[in-house]
Amino acid sequence: MTTARRRPALHLAVASGVNLAAAIDAFLSQPDLASTTRAKYRQTLTVVEDELGDAPVTGAGAGLTGVVAQRWHHASPATWNRHVATVRSFARYCERTRILAIDGDVELQRRAEKHDHTRSIPTASLERLWERRDIDLRERTLWRLLYETAARADEVLRLDVGDLDIPAKRARTRSKGGDMDWLFFGSGSARLLPRLIAGRRAGPVFLSNLRPSPARAPAAGDICPVTGRARLSYRRAAELLVAQTGWTLHQFRHSALTHLAEADVQLPLLMAKSRHRSLRTLQRYARPGPDAVAALTAAHDPARRR
Repeated sequence: MTTARRRPALHLAVASGVNLAAAIDAFLSQPDLASTTRAKYRQTLTVVEDELGDAPVTGAGAGLTGVVAQRWHHASPATWNRHVATVRSFARYCERTRILAIDGDVELQRRAEKHDHTRSIPTASLERLWERRDIDLRERTLWRLLYETAARADEVLRLDVGDLDIPAKRARTRSKGGDMDWLFFGSGSARLLPRLIAGRRAGPVFLSNLRPSPARAPAAGDICPVTGRARLSYRRAAELLVAQTGWTLHQFRHSALTHLAEADVQLPLLMAKSRHRSLRTLQRYARPGPDAVAALTAAHDPARRR
């Protein structure tokens, strides 16, 4: 079990008759949470609720941190860190809102993650992808837009037609923190988008191929008023990309930032492009790839032929 220095054990006392389940519901109902973040938080906190029930949490080694340590001790560093971050965020929310009285804390230590520095897609591979005509227009547009905007996949997938400003090559989206931001794209996306929306003035930009069943009807905002089709899901978009290329949706964002860094774009502009709030997080993506390092080495090789 991985823990850092110990403080007094974490105790949750139910405040004003609010139980743990109600506190979790209130936490997940915060309007500034992105849908993907809310879903990840729910996965962790559902386990916490199942383990702890509605009773106040008492006793050394019990509580939120005890659940994390017991349930995810053998998880990968990335999974462990995600659950730890969720518990910390929930505990801070409880303390800030006083929905649950928190006495003390046990600080769970993040684990070092091994980052794969080969995840950037080579520029030549991307150019070959853009030229392929055996791929559906929807996927070609989505992938090109993901790369040119360097945006998170969920930000692009939740775009509506009304968010697009194609002449200005930009689109309005709600970012990870809940703020409204502009995504800026290039000529490739600007040529594909009008063909994709085909005159539609409302509804999601990226649509599924089939109409939703009445039993699983999505929210009204996720239905195209013209075609009756639903918004393309992250899961389906990811499946289609893996089937065609073996890549992940996130690799387009990773690759865009890496290629901009290799082109000597300065970090402040990269932060504005990617909308990262942490320079430390951005630097993981803005690391020059092996082709750039190889070219640098060759350029400064004193023994090379001239």
